[in-house]
Amino acid sequence: MLGASQRSRFDLVVIGASAGGVSALQSLLSAFPATLDLPVLVVLHLPRDRPSRIADLLDAGCPLPVREAEDKQPLQPGTVTFAPPDYHLLVEDRATLALSIDPPVLFSRPAIDPLFESAADVFGDGVLAILLTGASSDGSDGVAAVRQAGGEAWIQCPEEAYSSMMPASALAHAGADAVLPLTSICTRMKGLTR
Repeated sequence: MLGASQRSRFDLVVIGASAGGVSALQSLLSAFPATLDLPVLVVLHLPRDRPSRIADLLDAGCPLPVREAEDKQPLQPGTVTFAPPDYHLLVEDRATLALSIDPPVLFSRPAIDPLFESAADVFGDGVLAILLTGASSDGSDGVAAVRQAGGEAWIQCPEEAYSSMMPASALAHAGADAVLPLTSICTRMKGLTR
């Protein structure tokens, strides 16, 4: 297992998950401190042909407000923002989010790579990327982009993930600053500040 650095100051948190992700996100979001003053952006692979209730579902257990993204909305500290079905969620600039109908990535829209890559482009070493359970290799290029820009990537231990493919693929492709069980990711989130 890789050790995590002691860095506690970031400008933005981006999270990606797929198969098994609802349960993992319930655990992670419930561990957030109510004082977390960072914007948190999340892509969960969703069916593209129907509305999602994921933000409503997770809002009840998270100390921070959980919302579904709208195009051109402000980047909101202390808020968890989910990509809506059939749109990629992008960081447009330091103040604004954008929704995109660019082609699916590895059959997914929303996809993790576009979020992580756009976050790295805008925030550079201020990005913390967290990649959780999933059954595709989406997220691998995004983790590489975040790390190349000087940000950090924490990846769920493949051995304990509901589906190991996504974290294992990212580790093989891009490495990580920390490979952690979900409980340890939750604990580390409690110490984050802007």
